[in-house]
Amino acid sequence: MKVRNLTIGRRLLLAGVAASAVVAAGLAAQPAAAQDKPLKIGFGMALTGGLAGAGKSALIGMQIWAEDVNSRGGLLGRKVELVYYDDQTNPATVPGLYTKLLDVDKVDFVVSGYGTNLIAPAMPIVIQRNKIFMGLFGLGNNEEYKYGRYFQILPAGPQPRRGISSDYFVIAKEKGMKKVAIIAADAEYAQNSAEGARLNAKEHGIEVVYDKSYPPPTADFSPIIRAINATNPDFVFAASYPPDSVGLVRALHEIGAAPTIKMFGGGMVGLQYASVADALGAKLNGIVNYDYYVAEPTLKFDAIEEFLTKYQPRAKAAGVDPLGHYLPPWSYAYLQVLGAAITATKSTDDKVLSDYIHKTAFKTVVGDVKFGPHGEWESHRVLFVQYKGIKDGAAIDAFAKPGARQIIKPEQYKTADWLSLDDGRKAMPK
Repeated sequence: MKVRNLTIGRRLLLAGVAASAVVAAGLAAQPAAAQDKPLKIGFGMALTGGLAGAGKSALIGMQIWAEDVNSRGGLLGRKVELVYYDDQTNPATVPGLYTKLLDVDKVDFVVSGYGTNLIAPAMPIVIQRNKIFMGLFGLGNNEEYKYGRYFQILPAGPQPRRGISSDYFVIAKEKGMKKVAIIAADAEYAQNSAEGARLNAKEHGIEVVYDKSYPPPTADFSPIIRAINATNPDFVFAASYPPDSVGLVRALHEIGAAPTIKMFGGGMVGLQYASVADALGAKLNGIVNYDYYVAEPTLKFDAIEEFLTKYQPRAKAAGVDPLGHYLPPWSYAYLQVLGAAITATKSTDDKVLSDYIHKTAFKTVVGDVKFGPHGEWESHRVLFVQYKGIKDGAAIDAFAKPGARQIIKPEQYKTADWLSLDDGRKAMPK
């Protein structure tokens, strides 16, 4: 009996030691398990709807960034995982998507989808959770909130509503134009942009002779062009979305501009997309519009050619923007900033990261980026380009090389002089 009791006691002792060892091993394994857990970045993106072409190309840029980071071991030893949903280019879907990302998917970070309209409805959710928020091409989303953890990759400067069009009005002033017509879609980006245009007109003593908004579903822009022509402005500032931009350019071509109009464009989204440009072809000639990167010799940012070399074959296979000049480098860059901050601080704490981003200048594929107090760029770098010498069916090839989109502002990147709308239509690329 004693032997049996001793045996049982020893078994219990050994079992206890083994159990303790298992617990200890489990505790020791926890940091490794935490490190093995992927670092999740969540977002909504326009994969259907009016901005789907741009959204899909932006997603490729983000996927390339994640692959580049993971090939180097991830962030803080953790593999990066992108968690995303289709926002359908519909602001109404955004609050639900970001609530799911944070509450159900438990992502570590959220970043924005593409564009002002899709960023705006995410802002209250992000602010409520005190999360850092990288924005992709939003115009003035933080002017009212002044949220300290918001950072915007759009190069419109510290006063973005004005910055998006400031050099357009400088051109007008320099060329003696005194009257402007303003046309804008009745949606967030366009209205913010139109507000900035009015302020710029006032600063330069330019009279606003036409100032109207149109509903987003507008299909026929002929009445709008006729109404603008009737006011005989010297130039037109249009803030429009891709389908509207196409409609405006076609209506302008069909009806013609009033003889007084020397410049047309300014804030038209979509003309930067290779597919849109290819569809419009020669109709683009003479137009002056904003852009952020074009194939001109004055824009040689470190690593952007390497990025485009990775992007372009993937985009071609996916049937999206084959050049990737407009949005993909910037979707790569806003994640590049977040990743650099995580690496430098060795932290995933939102406060630590936002404090670091506020005080740091970043090297990115789109050049040097430094943020101002409210997360906008410290200085603006919006390009104004004039389309020249584009032939029908050949815009993609033309955009791939210098000369088709010549930079006329700002001065440090200038590659050509401004021409009037009529003269620009006749001009050939350099």
